Amino acid sequence: MGKPTGFMEIDRQTSREIAPEERIKNFNEFHIPLHCDEQQAQGARCMDCGVPFCQSGMMIGGMASGCPLNNLIPEWNDLVYQGRWDLAAKRLIATNRYPEFTSRVCPALCEAACTCGMATGSPVAVKENERAIVEYGYESGTIHAVPPPARTGKRVAVVGTGPSGLSVADLLNKRGHKVTMYERADRVGGLLMYGIPNMKLEKWVIDRRVKILKDEGIEFITNADVGRDVSAEELKENYDAVVLCCGAKKPRDIGVPGRDAEGIYFAVDYLTSVTKSLLDSDFADGKAVTAKGKKVLVIGGGDTGNDCVGTAIRQGCTGIMQLEMMPCPPETRAPGNAWPEWPRVLKTDYGQQEAIAKFGHDPRLYQTTVKEVKVNEAGAVAALEIIHLEPKLEDGRMTMQPVPGTEEELPCDLLLIAAGFVGCQSYVAEAFGLPRDNRGNLVTTDYHTPVDGIFAAGDCRRGQSLVVWGIAEGRACAKAVDQYLMGYTNML
Repeated sequence: MGKPTGFMEIDRQTSREIAPEERIKNFNEFHIPLHCDEQQAQGARCMDCGVPFCQSGMMIGGMASGCPLNNLIPEWNDLVYQGRWDLAAKRLIATNRYPEFTSRVCPALCEAACTCGMATGSPVAVKENERAIVEYGYESGTIHAVPPPARTGKRVAVVGTGPSGLSVADLLNKRGHKVTMYERADRVGGLLMYGIPNMKLEKWVIDRRVKILKDEGIEFITNADVGRDVSAEELKENYDAVVLCCGAKKPRDIGVPGRDAEGIYFAVDYLTSVTKSLLDSDFADGKAVTAKGKKVLVIGGGDTGNDCVGTAIRQGCTGIMQLEMMPCPPETRAPGNAWPEWPRVLKTDYGQQEAIAKFGHDPRLYQTTVKEVKVNEAGAVAALEIIHLEPKLEDGRMTMQPVPGTEEELPCDLLLIAAGFVGCQSYVAEAFGLPRDNRGNLVTTDYHTPVDGIFAAGDCRRGQSLVVWGIAEGRACAKAVDQYLMGYTNML
C-alpha cells in the first residue's frame, strides 16, 4: 500500500453529477469524471485492511457482501494511487471482463462492505476507480481484441446477449471454442441494451465491447428468437453445447379489476420502447410509449421502478408517483443489520432525486397496493384505487395486510408495472424440454440442465438479479461447459 495514512488525510470524492434540472433535458449519462490526479488520490484511501470484505462476495443475512466477482480491489486501488494505470487495467480485467458495465450500473456491493467506510463513514470510491481504470484501458489500447491463438474444434451456442451471455461467450471463445450468440432483439446487449435506460448506460459503451468480441471471433445473430424463430433441435444438432442465458423476462402482473385498460404497460416494455426509439430515430419515429403531459404511476419501488421515474420525467410527465408495498427503510442501519451486511437503508436514486427537483417531493408512497384500476369511457386508465397496508406477523412470517377504510383514489393517465419478474419465459424452457422450479427458474446442477449438453446461467437460472451476478454466473458456467467439452478445464 502506497499511502498507509491516506484514509485519514484524504476525503472521499466522487464524480460531479449534472444538476437534476439540467440532466432531465436529455437521455445522456450525467456524471463528470474526476481529473486523473484527483482519481489517483482516491486510490490512496484504500486501507490495505488485511481482511478486505470488499472482494469477499459472501452471502450474509441472505444478501451479498462484497463483490461477487472477487475483484482484486485493494490491488488496483493501490495501482491507481501509484499511477500505474496499465497494470491496474490488467488486474481489473483478470476478474471482471466487463468493468465498463459494472462501474456504471452496479450498486457497489464492494463499497457497502468497505472497511474504510465502516471505520470512517466514507468508503473508498471503488466504483469510480473502476470506471477510471477501464476507460483508461480503452483510451490507451490496454483493452483490445486478443483472438485465441488456437481453436479446439468445439462449437457453442449462447442464447441471450445480456451480462451472463456475454460473460460465458467471452471466456469460452478465449478458450478456443467457436461461439455463436443468438439474440431475440435487433441489437446485442440484452437487458444492458433495452432494460437499462441510456442515462445510466449509454449504448456506445456496449457497442464498443461488442466490436472487440467480434474481432476476437464471436459471431452474433440478432432478431433470432430461440424457441420460436430458431428451433431448439437446430441448436442441439449444430452445436456441441448450448448455453441458455435468456434472462428472467416474465414480468409479475397485477390481478385487479380494470387491468386490461389502455395505458397500462409493463416497465420493461415501456423502457424498451423508449430506448429503441431513441437509438433508431432520436424519437422521430413516434414509436416510444410516451409520458408527455400525463400523470404517471409506477408500481414497484426497485431499480426498474426508479428507471421508469427518470424516463417519464425526461419525457415530460406532469406528475409522478411510485407505489411501494413495503415500509420505508430506515435512514440508518437497524441494530440487526450490522456491517459488513448489505445496508438495508433508505436510498434516494437518480430518478427520485429528479422527481424531488421537478415536483418538490419524493415520488414514493410506501405501504400501499392497487385495489382497482378506474377506466374512463374510452377504455383507458383514469385513476387507481389504492389501499394502505400494515405489517402483520403470521405463522412466524411478516406479511403486508390491507387496512380497511384506508382506500383512496389517485389520478393516473399512464400506469407502469415494475413489480419484478417471475422467471424465464416458458416457451424457451418448453422448447428444450427443461423443468423449472417454483420460482420459474431453470433447474440446473452445476449449471448443467437435466438435458445433456444444455447449460443455463444468469437470471434464467438464479432469478432476477444484478449485472455483476450475471457476469459471475457466466464465468462459472463457462468453466462447467469447458469441462463438459474437453473432459478437463484450465479455467480459474
